[in-house]
Amino acid sequence: MFATDVSIPVHQLAREAEARGLQSLFIPEHTHIPTSRRTPPPTGDAELGEEYRRTVDPFVALAAAAAVTERIRVGTGICLVAQRDPIVTAKAVATLDQVSGGRFDFGIGFGWNHDEMEQHGVDPATRRALTREHVLAMKALWNDDVASYDGTLVHLAPSWSWPKPVQPGGPPILIGGAPGPKLFAHIAEYADGWIPIGGAGVRAALDDLARACEDVGRDRAELRIVPFGAIPDPGKLDYYRSIGVTEIVLRVPTGDADTVLPVLDGFVDLVETE
Repeated sequence: MFATDVSIPVHQLAREAEARGLQSLFIPEHTHIPTSRRTPPPTGDAELGEEYRRTVDPFVALAAAAAVTERIRVGTGICLVAQRDPIVTAKAVATLDQVSGGRFDFGIGFGWNHDEMEQHGVDPATRRALTREHVLAMKALWNDDVASYDGTLVHLAPSWSWPKPVQPGGPPILIGGAPGPKLFAHIAEYADGWIPIGGAGVRAALDDLARACEDVGRDRAELRIVPFGAIPDPGKLDYYRSIGVTEIVLRVPTGDADTVLPVLDGFVDLVETE
């Protein structure tokens, strides 16, 4: 759900989803939305939806959700890593993984809003490379007692940082984006899965993803494929199952409990019929 300050609180949504037997809850991130409209909305609409300007901080909201649940996984879908300080973000991620008892999935992306990223000092042309180096530096902080990283854009002198994540190696990293050689190279190098938005073209792209994994000595089968915003339809679920996809993320509308909870109930009915 596009969680905002006027929608059902994330911790309440997490409790309700867990009570219905659902597996996970993901929320996105935008620090702010510049009023300039140099970057067209990714939705194709003439105007950007109000929810974009009202998003809550995902780490604070998901920590609250983790504190009042026991089983459901919580995740960012997605976190704009290039726009974040990697040292601060590594600690936030590790702390959330501890608070949740190892139930955090770290969905990340490269961002689309050039106005937004430039106000964070990020050059849109290098945001993918910056995201990669931020993640590699964070992985060092999660895994090494004395962590360091020396890249082209990011430099981390030998440093101590705790807590470490509960999940070995850090939480699963899932990268969102449209299929293509650049995206698949990133996934194969340092991620644990792919978030295809909407799920269109997944079957056709799996061979390309497998080749990207082979290039770096990885097995594509070890990656998670997690379509976001999938159509809640039994036929669509059968299709995903047929191509080896075992989890999907269904979208709920941004709204209050009266709007959201009936949609969750519909998802439960869908899952129970399968």
